[in-house]
Amino acid sequence: MAAFALRAVLISATALTAAPAFADGELNLYSSRHYDTDERLYTDFEDQTGITINRIEGKADELIARMEAEGANSPADILLTVDTSRLERAKNADILQSIDSDVLEAKIPANLQDSDNEWFGFSQRGRIFFYDKATVENPPQTYADLADPKYKGLVCIRSSTNTYNQTLLASIIENDGPEAATSWATGVVANMARDPQGGDTDQIRGVVSGECGIAISNTYYFARAIRRDVKGVSDSIDKIGWVFPNQDGRGAHMNLSGAGVAKHAPNKDNAVKFMEYLASDQAQVYFSAGNDEYPAVKGTDLAPSVAKLDDFKADAVDLSKVAKQIPAAQKIFAKVGWE
Repeated sequence: MAAFALRAVLISATALTAAPAFADGELNLYSSRHYDTDERLYTDFEDQTGITINRIEGKADELIARMEAEGANSPADILLTVDTSRLERAKNADILQSIDSDVLEAKIPANLQDSDNEWFGFSQRGRIFFYDKATVENPPQTYADLADPKYKGLVCIRSSTNTYNQTLLASIIENDGPEAATSWATGVVANMARDPQGGDTDQIRGVVSGECGIAISNTYYFARAIRRDVKGVSDSIDKIGWVFPNQDGRGAHMNLSGAGVAKHAPNKDNAVKFMEYLASDQAQVYFSAGNDEYPAVKGTDLAPSVAKLDDFKADAVDLSKVAKQIPAAQKIFAKVGWE
């Protein structure tokens, strides 16, 4: 993406020593999205508005902690991050503010936004099952199925510290209650093929290598391997099947990528413009085309790599409510010994 010019501050949150300028026509973006393809989003916004983006990148927890430490002197206008749990963490840290936007209310589904309008989701990833078609004849069809003893020794999944898994368990708590969630987590631990390790792509690689029969991953990791070469996955795409769980019930769980306006945003109007831009047709298409995600705005065209996964039913649970179950999910993980 080097062909796109971008005025940006590209340093870690912990290494930052000088704050971006407080000036009209600028936007100070704190982002934990680490995708090079997002640069197209930023350059398009700059071209359309004349607003210059000063971008600070770091891990989500680092950026949240930095904004807390900066307090009222924070130069941040926007926090852009991945997963509902982190958005809720930012809200609980009191570093975001409620905004009024008819554009966002009209375009972003109610279940993909904070109940107090402190954050909005702009792209989604289904957390689904991938399996070895040669060895798993009857893959699980629901999240509950994954805990069935018949899948003992077959399941590869990330650690309990992974935010995607925390949000998945939180959604089970919200949908089915804490007892069902505890039983599910206990069963999944018993069915693990190995101790949790690596990222989502590593779980899919486990299916390819034969170490696992079933892997749990976000959809965009697999769709990316369809679109371009991903070592250990792309050459074996035909070996891998996939299941969107709970299609006869609530639908597949969706992880969220979203943003909120900083509580002390010096360029609030520009921040709201950027949030509204992320909900635009142009930006929504690029979330799919550039990073193999599902757009938040209904009716947006999908990238071929994403469309290849076929139509499915998504869980319509209110993710604002799911986010509030994160602490309960963490306790359950600890209780059942999910490393």
